Amino acid sequence: MSVHELTEPRFRCVLPFAAAPAEVRLLRRAVAGQLSRWGMPAAADEAELLVTELATNVIKHVGEGMSSTLILEWKEQRLRLEVRDKSQILPSVKTAGCDEECGRGLHLLAALSADWGTALTVAGKAVWCEIPVSAGHPCRRIERAVEALEQYQTARGGASLERRGRTLGLEQSAVELIADLLHWTAARGHDPDGILDRAQMHYEAEAA
Repeated sequence: MSVHELTEPRFRCVLPFAAAPAEVRLLRRAVAGQLSRWGMPAAADEAELLVTELATNVIKHVGEGMSSTLILEWKEQRLRLEVRDKSQILPSVKTAGCDEECGRGLHLLAALSADWGTALTVAGKAVWCEIPVSAGHPCRRIERAVEALEQYQTARGGASLERRGRTLGLEQSAVELIADLLHWTAARGHDPDGILDRAQMHYEAEAA
């Protein structure tokens, strides 16, 4: 399984996988790790359960070992989970009896998610769902930081983040932006060290 991540300014993570039980376990672990990096570990349990249903649906109804892709997208207050495969047969919700296992996956998807659906793609189909995520300060601050850094990078007229490597580009922009802000505070008679100390206190309080 490989990971390819972009920030658009929404957060987006693409995880190709083979539809097999062993891969589903790895997929759950990758999802939990990604959500932790995005600052929303509280959403991991629900997301892992939904990803399991989406991936298992491919194994059961498309075929074990089929090449598939999971896409995670986070924007504002929702996390979107989408699985794509190469079959153009759209799943349908059926009434499942008490002893039936088939048909329960979509019912669970509908029950746990804020919204869900299916769509045909050029290469096959996509089954997706969305869950609400916390509007807490750490999540929103990360999103705002990315937006600010991208605007700062554009204002400086530097090389595009795609060409330079997005993570490296954002890290370098963060260093340069912090340095510019310290120059700004000093030019207005403020203490740069004091500003840094106050920012560190805010960060530690919210992280705790």
